[in-house]
Amino acid sequence: MKDAKSYFVTGTDTDVGKTVIAVGLLDAARRAGLRSIGLKPVAAGRDGERDGVPYNADALALLDAATVTLDYAAVNPVLLERPMAPHLAAAIEGVRIDARELAQHCRRAAARPVDIVIVEGAGGWLVPLNERESMADLVTELGMPVVLVVGMRLGCLNHALLTAADIRARGLVLAGWVANCIEPDMAGLQDNIDTLRARLDAPLVGRVQHLGSGDDAADHLDLALLLRHG
Repeated sequence: MKDAKSYFVTGTDTDVGKTVIAVGLLDAARRAGLRSIGLKPVAAGRDGERDGVPYNADALALLDAATVTLDYAAVNPVLLERPMAPHLAAAIEGVRIDARELAQHCRRAAARPVDIVIVEGAGGWLVPLNERESMADLVTELGMPVVLVVGMRLGCLNHALLTAADIRARGLVLAGWVANCIEPDMAGLQDNIDTLRARLDAPLVGRVQHLGSGDDAADHLDLALLLRHG
């Protein structure tokens, strides 16, 4: 990853559209002619099998959106059966998740001639991986700039500002944020976006409207702006 631009995509909560945005960034990179890979180190929830290989749908979407082909296991080294907090699913399934080992895997997977690496987390910023480590510890090990996906709904201001504060407290860079309009009828939507623009001290790299069938998040993301600031 030394010569590639790399970003860790996190969210203000689970189900705020991290995968939609991560795939959108990969789609935007493809349009720009950039070589890309997408990684999801931990995925909680097995969604099926392809060619006999179990998969999580979010991880599979990253694999398919990237321009550099990887094996599924390289994209998603830890696939947990249960759709629940990783440390809980791992405990039930007898799996040990270690932030340093995951970071080493990400570095090996990205040791290819690529221009951009997108790594997507699971759950929110501080979701636990084991009894002492969280997803944030993985990002700290990687030292990656962070893209924060803010699910625009009631409570997002607090969640976004707390997440941004912890990102910076760990010495990491908040490279940009995305307003993902998961509730298109949210009261005060523009006022909430304006509040975050004033307080997050990072570029707004996209306002993604509620996507319908056939819509592409890449149309609403400014990859060039992210690359300049991250």
